[in-house]
Amino acid sequence: MRLISICLLVAVLAGCTANLKRLDTGETLLGERLAVDLRDPWTQVNVIGQPPRWTIEGLPLDMLLVYPGVKDGAAIYKAPAGSEAKVVSFRASMQPEEIIAMFEAALSAGGSTFTLTKLEPKTFIGRKGLRFEFGFLRRSDNMRLSGVGFAAVDNAELFAMLYIAPRLEFFGRHQAKVEQTAGSAKLWARSATLAQETAKPAQPQQERPCITTMECRARGEVYTR
Repeated sequence: MRLISICLLVAVLAGCTANLKRLDTGETLLGERLAVDLRDPWTQVNVIGQPPRWTIEGLPLDMLLVYPGVKDGAAIYKAPAGSEAKVVSFRASMQPEEIIAMFEAALSAGGSTFTLTKLEPKTFIGRKGLRFEFGFLRRSDNMRLSGVGFAAVDNAELFAMLYIAPRLEFFGRHQAKVEQTAGSAKLWARSATLAQETAKPAQPQQERPCITTMECRARGEVYTR
């Protein structure tokens, strides 16, 4: 993967300040509560102020946006300095259609076009959620892309994954991988684990032996060198 390819996509969002991380296969914890089972060679691209982006082919050829717990009122998109685009934020009271509209506003903030083609209920992270498909016309290169997304809300936090890739080749090549990854997503029961750890009785500490004559006399012990 070439850094110049990454810049083509992220420069309009936050400049070319990105770092790469190769993700290991197996169960992976994202954020504080979201865990997924990775079976494919994803690379994570981190851009300050933006959600994590994953890619198999390399940006901008394909992109999986990961939202591992967006809190009520938090922004899912912040426009770069000097842009007239508005901040797009999540609200815990949003209905499915409003969640879709939120993602549409975020993805089309740079002038690209988002078209919803399918919306259906779908279990995600073990909760009632939604699955949606969409078309996307990217303004920067006039490229037509296809996308699929998954989202659910738990404890006033939004968990979501959106995959976007060129319609003619890469989307069909990797859609099954994305569906598998999204299907494996679950919430990590950190609070339950902490509760169990807290409930464990404290182990008594062994008292050190006395080391001076006066200390041993005060504790009723025999002083030995």
